[in-house]
Amino acid sequence: MNAVNTSAQSRFHSVEAATENNAVQEQVIAVFRGPHQPATDIAAKVQALETLLTQAAQEFDSISLASSLAAEDNVLFDVIARLKLNIRVFSLNTGRLHQQTLDVAPALQAKYGQTVQWFEPKADAVETYVNTKGADAFYDSTALRKECCGIRKVEPLARALQGAKAWVTGQRQAQAATRATLPVREFDADRGIEKFNPLADWSEADVWTYVRQFDVPVNKLHFEGFPSIGCEPCTRAITIGEDIRAGRWWWEDPTSKECGLHNANLKK
Repeated sequence: MNAVNTSAQSRFHSVEAATENNAVQEQVIAVFRGPHQPATDIAAKVQALETLLTQAAQEFDSISLASSLAAEDNVLFDVIARLKLNIRVFSLNTGRLHQQTLDVAPALQAKYGQTVQWFEPKADAVETYVNTKGADAFYDSTALRKECCGIRKVEPLARALQGAKAWVTGQRQAQAATRATLPVREFDADRGIEKFNPLADWSEADVWTYVRQFDVPVNKLHFEGFPSIGCEPCTRAITIGEDIRAGRWWWEDPTSKECGLHNANLKK
């Protein structure tokens, strides 16, 4: 691992140690959770969200929510379950997720009686990458990181969306520089289907107000300073003043941090 990556790793460990201090941890949580808002503040947004998802489910007879099991995706799951919408929910088990992330799926099933369908990478592709490049080769270059994401996320997503006419994501404009102009609806040219980002204009406070109001299950890592959660070795807690996705691939340029699932964001 080069000097830059070693420094990034050291920074991760220092952040991890800092969040063990309760006072610091509460500050970190406050950064991304946002202030508590009265429920009426998001009433219009909730209504618009319900309308959008209802119309999408009516327009497309084959539509899926690609869930990372983060707070945003669980908000969408809640709407789909409450309104009994014909929108399938799936998640990508990359093989390197935190246990806390895996634990969200049974929590959702317990509350809503609805399961999350899992898609996993092809074992031979993972084995070849690990044996020829190294299990953690993604730290060494952006190209190797994207290759790993391609194997563990992009290819399984293609299988998950096979036959689908549209898909839904929990992306938000406020999450990263690459998502600043994210539309609520767009055409996914890479996959030739429609794509909905219903929470595009939602703030972090909006998301957490909804979570509180509807008692939505969330990943426990959110309360440990992880506003954005991916694979375990590629995610760290954020520090005061950092943007929401600073903890994802923290050693890379923030203007190009996408895994391949949403390449259109880089083109924008």
